[in-house]
Amino acid sequence: MIALLGLGFALSLDNFRTSVVLGGLKPSWRTSVRTSAIFGLWDGLAPVVGMLVGVYLSTQIEDTAEIIGGIGLAAYGLWITIKAIRSPEHADLDMKTARRWLPVPLSIDNVAAGAALGLAGHELWVAPILFAFTTFVVSVAGHQIGRSIAHLIPRIRTDLLTGILFLLMAVLMFTGVGDF
Repeated sequence: MIALLGLGFALSLDNFRTSVVLGGLKPSWRTSVRTSAIFGLWDGLAPVVGMLVGVYLSTQIEDTAEIIGGIGLAAYGLWITIKAIRSPEHADLDMKTARRWLPVPLSIDNVAAGAALGLAGHELWVAPILFAFTTFVVSVAGHQIGRSIAHLIPRIRTDLLTGILFLLMAVLMFTGVGDF
């Protein structure tokens, strides 16, 4: 069980990193909890898919998870950057777009982990619940950390900074420098 919790924590670090950056949008507590719950739900469902589909999917997805994740982060970063530049209003304050665009690319690695866990004979329900809970907790924490940091930098458009940071994260993923 401790090993699964550790794996769940490791797999949720991409959600944590993303949530810290999303915290730059200064989400309300309710928005943070709602977004984190959706991230957790997707991170819980992904290993179920992996366990059900098995070995084939594991080898196919493992190679492309970073690319898909990077594309998702880059697309959201580009969208929020353009919206921040074009409009005086802050982009995606309620994080609706983040809740629609980001859960799938952030959960791809959990599908491969689920396939591996299924092959190792783990129960179908234990890992998904642990992964969902861990992702929820680290995402809420990430939002609050990012929100606190954003309040320390009041003179710049934090939505523009958030978009730029998403683009930077995607570039680091593609180049392998960040090896997220």
